[in-house]
Amino acid sequence: MKKKWSVILLTLVTAVVMSACEKPLVFQPNGPVSEMLSDTIVLSIITMAFIVFIVFALLVYMLVKFRASKQPKDYVPPHMEGSHTLEVIWTSIPIIIVAFLAVVTVKSVYSHEGIPEGYEDQEPLVIYASTSNWKWHFSYPEENIETINYVNIPTDRPVEFRLYAFGPITSFWVPQLGGQKYAMSDMVTSVTFVADDAMSMEGKNSSFSGRGFDQMQFEVLSMTPADYEEWVNDVKANEEELTEERWDEILDAEFLGRETYTGTHLEYDPAPEGENAGHNHGEDNSKTINEDDTESHDHNH
Repeated sequence: MKKKWSVILLTLVTAVVMSACEKPLVFQPNGPVSEMLSDTIVLSIITMAFIVFIVFALLVYMLVKFRASKQPKDYVPPHMEGSHTLEVIWTSIPIIIVAFLAVVTVKSVYSHEGIPEGYEDQEPLVIYASTSNWKWHFSYPEENIETINYVNIPTDRPVEFRLYAFGPITSFWVPQLGGQKYAMSDMVTSVTFVADDAMSMEGKNSSFSGRGFDQMQFEVLSMTPADYEEWVNDVKANEEELTEERWDEILDAEFLGRETYTGTHLEYDPAPEGENAGHNHGEDNSKTINEDDTESHDHNH
């Protein structure tokens, strides 16, 4: 009896402690994209929890109804035929559940692409987010500035992150803004987020890319438009220019802290998109593309 009550007490204490823990970042959305993904995850959890509840309820019912009874040794249970109706029901239910979750998930994935609903009339702020070794660099072509291992964005405006890597594949993920997307060395992928509130958020590389990938974390600071404009003006007035020589040093370094520059590396080391793409699909100008790529992306290897 003491053992039974100890188990019950331990279960209650564990439940209380777990309920006091802070919610995971994916359940603290700061924008329409992350809110949609959070709602999808919650709906999936509720659906699966309902399935588990039904299964355990049926298990208890079967154990009670068909438990061993004190029948004589010569007792022979009655012969029972199978039910085609029940077979159709318990075959159809899993199909319906899987189809429901598939539709919800696919709809969420497609909604994750492009400009979020309600912001189609706004021009996105384009930021190139790239990685080298175990650090992140963010290029703002509109503002002509560059940051290392942190990125500031305005609230209530779509921000299009264009992703690529100087080396192995990495994954750009800001849980409070939306889902992850891969950054590769020979092409540019993009993802668009909107931040509702001004706050500090954690970004990370969610894909294993070497011994230092666990340190590939960066801060995403969403700011009011006025504060963002003030920060941009402050950078232009006080920070040094990003030279090609300094850019080469940044690429060669394994780890760096937070750094800020005027100008971007895109001027002399453009992203692998358009005529600078590192791959081709059989076009006649493939030779030109490869020559440009070799000259401007020798750091990829």
